[in-house]
Amino acid sequence: MKSEIITIGDELLIGQIVDTNAAWMARELTQSGFDIAAITSVGDQSDSIVKAIDNAFERAEILLLTGGVGPTNDDITKHTLCQYFHTALEFNDEVLQNIETIFLRRNIPLNHLTRKQAYVPANCTVIQNKLGTAPILWFEKDGKVLISMPGVPFEMENAMCDEIIPRLQERFQITEYLSRSCIVTGISESALATQLAEYELELPKGFSLAYLPSLGYIRLRLSVWGEEHKVELKLQARKLKKLLGLNIVSKGAKMPEEILGGKLRKKNLTLSTAESCTGGFISHKITTVPGSSQYFEGSIISYDSLIKEELLDVDRDLIETYGVVSGEVVEQMARTVAKKLHTDCSIAVSGIMGPDGGTKENPVGTVWIATQYNDKIISNKYNVGRSRRENIERTANTAMLQLLQMLKS
Repeated sequence: MKSEIITIGDELLIGQIVDTNAAWMARELTQSGFDIAAITSVGDQSDSIVKAIDNAFERAEILLLTGGVGPTNDDITKHTLCQYFHTALEFNDEVLQNIETIFLRRNIPLNHLTRKQAYVPANCTVIQNKLGTAPILWFEKDGKVLISMPGVPFEMENAMCDEIIPRLQERFQITEYLSRSCIVTGISESALATQLAEYELELPKGFSLAYLPSLGYIRLRLSVWGEEHKVELKLQARKLKKLLGLNIVSKGAKMPEEILGGKLRKKNLTLSTAESCTGGFISHKITTVPGSSQYFEGSIISYDSLIKEELLDVDRDLIETYGVVSGEVVEQMARTVAKKLHTDCSIAVSGIMGPDGGTKENPVGTVWIATQYNDKIISNKYNVGRSRRENIERTANTAMLQLLQMLKS
């Protein structure tokens, strides 16, 4: 069943806001059995919205719109939909009651602009927005469906999970989407593609293998449409795992911090970090995972060498002999932070994120990462690139995956 996503808002076109809605919706719809034909972003202009809808209806049976349904003058989606479906706005008492309930719960007075949200197109099915004032609008035309939702991510996500996807699954006959994912490290994308070239050629009809490179790792996704392929998908996934060998870190579509957290919980282990060049970013990623307090104890951010000496017991002679970006220094950082914070595992990093500060021996992008698990410690040197922001992200991911490999072995 072909679907299309249209996100509306000038802020998307000028880059003021990143369009996370489209990515989230595409992922959820695909997993629910809906094939995404296209994703389109348009500004807050009625002509642009109408043109996007016309084009989308040529490609898809289901259109999902987000944005432009607020109470301000630049929110024109409702008026445009009235024009498109040849109808007019009418006042809806149930929508007003929903708005009043939300404002009463938040102890906020209701103003005239918000009250305008209770005006909805006359010929649509109205679905109440449990988390916001803009209702969800469901239109049908020639056997096809258009659904307009608010652009606020948590409101849209709640509506999609609780209302939209279940209704679409009842309304349309869908084909199940099957996939297996895994994370691979220690190999470039081109080398991986070369290694798997024969495997891809021998894949059964309908199967596809996608390479999804991220900073510090590659995610592979093996997929096929149709429940009848479940057994074959399992067989192909096993074959792929055997080919990948030690390069495969984990199965599934989770992020490195989620995978590491799950492994630490399973083994009942605790973790600490000693961060220099990443400035606490590893700790930040770890603590974005719900329940991370079960295994993460804390971090020492030793950005300056003096902090390394005073808080992480790195000997000054060690720094002068090997430099702060060295295996010897990060190993001492890892040992000390684990000892002081009483953890089973630790991660320590030191490097040159750029764009300045590189030397002939240690150019920009040079990073040393040490990971410790009980009495065992491993330190490795990496070159993560020349872009500061990407270097920090890549270092954090690489560090977590290095520890994960230790825990696996």
